[in-house]
Amino acid sequence: MFAAERRQLILEMVRANGAVSLRELARVVQTSEVTVRRDVRALEAEGLLDRRHGGAVLPGGFTRESGFPQKSHLSTAEKTVIADFAAGLVEEGEAIVVGAGTTTQELARRLARVPGLTVVTNSLLVAQALAHANRVEVVMTGGTLRGSNYALVGSGAEQSLQGLRVSKAFLSGSGLTAERGLSTSNMLSASVDRALVQAAAEVVVLADHTKLSTDTMFQTVPTDLITRLVTDEPPAHDERAATELQALADQGVQIAVAGASGSPGGDQVPARQQRRDVPLPGPRRSQVAGPGLRSATALGTEQPTTADRPRVADLRRR
Repeated sequence: MFAAERRQLILEMVRANGAVSLRELARVVQTSEVTVRRDVRALEAEGLLDRRHGGAVLPGGFTRESGFPQKSHLSTAEKTVIADFAAGLVEEGEAIVVGAGTTTQELARRLARVPGLTVVTNSLLVAQALAHANRVEVVMTGGTLRGSNYALVGSGAEQSLQGLRVSKAFLSGSGLTAERGLSTSNMLSASVDRALVQAAAEVVVLADHTKLSTDTMFQTVPTDLITRLVTDEPPAHDERAATELQALADQGVQIAVAGASGSPGGDQVPARQQRRDVPLPGPRRSQVAGPGLRSATALGTEQPTTADRPRVADLRRR
């Protein structure tokens, strides 16, 4: 394939998907990542796309959201190792929420083996993956179907989540930065994801390395509310992804690198002293603590006593 043909195909892929990794581009055009990186650099010089952390995105800084058919074929190996690791964070008998996305769909396929699990979701794909699982209860939100990602959105979905309390929320998105946290390109999806976050004690973000340093229009989870990030190992040359991971750790996010070299189960990258441990459901930082509870901001470094913690033993076992 001539250089002009390669670059035209690369440009078409980026326009169709919004963001594509160098690894995926190299696979499609059947050449090396070094050659693809050179092509992407040339296309960026013409203002046709922007380079991002081992990939390429639409120009202008904010990627648009691609549909499910396109996203389902992107970063499939990365999604697999991330889902494998994330499934190990779920215990028998837990109640969790799982948001929409192709990575969370992969997680749901593995959760089918966890007995006594209750999964609340707004994703038809997640529900479908769990539909025939023995001893797994699936609770769907209400809402309006958004066909591009098979998710229920809108006021109906948000209202159905009011008053819900679960142990963990597993969410994906279009971009993740230490500055803004998790973001997505659709306003309705972002609003439902924020409601899912409010229902959970811990927020686990599932994002492959191509989403690191990418910023999209609507914030879903600010960095200080992300308990843990499960990602894959960035390529050795991807300095921006490594820098973003360190910045997230510096802000208290626990980093889990699934499938890291030399560690089949993934490496835990400990956050620094600012790390937040959120053991049980309670008020988020943006909320005012009720009687008998104190907000995370008010707690500071002081450890809460047992009397301070709400009791939700039926949702999560220590």
